[in-house]
Amino acid sequence: MLKHGILGLLNYGNMTGYDIKTVFNDSLRHFWQAQTSQIYRELRVLEKNGWIKATHVEQESRPDKNILSITEEGKKELMRWLEEDSAASPIRNPMLMKTFFRGECSREENIQYFQKLQEKETVFPEGSENTDRKRQEYGNNIDNPVRALYWKFTSDFGLMYDKMLREWCMHCIKELEVLKNENITD
Repeated sequence: MLKHGILGLLNYGNMTGYDIKTVFNDSLRHFWQAQTSQIYRELRVLEKNGWIKATHVEQESRPDKNILSITEEGKKELMRWLEEDSAASPIRNPMLMKTFFRGECSREENIQYFQKLQEKETVFPEGSENTDRKRQEYGNNIDNPVRALYWKFTSDFGLMYDKMLREWCMHCIKELEVLKNENITD
């Protein structure tokens, strides 16, 4: 899926690998994690497949760079993927796996776990305040501003997910405190 995310970004306009990583961090990272090395590895595969092309640009006062652009074949692959009738994504969440087995820990440890979780677990590690600004900034730089609406949809999902997670943590803490108050042992 990372390859399709990169194709989608290049469909908005030509970029360097650094630009792709920057835009990725400002947008897609809210729901899809990728290391710089993974992005560059995918770029090589995309070029090998003929879905992107690199144009080498020499610079005098700065290091040379490669400007990447999506090819017609790359656009076809992006559209094929977007139109594909894929099944729902399976949930693979380490936090939920740990929660499932937290019965092995003390009630106090679990209350602390959920308190910390609601403070640190977020889709927006740097804070959600910049989300709208960055979305508008990128939306102003593409040829079709309506596309930014779909970026808004994904950032709205992130905001709603964060809110749900905090509410879920509070729900879990309350249930554990009820057990504590009723003197039900671990």
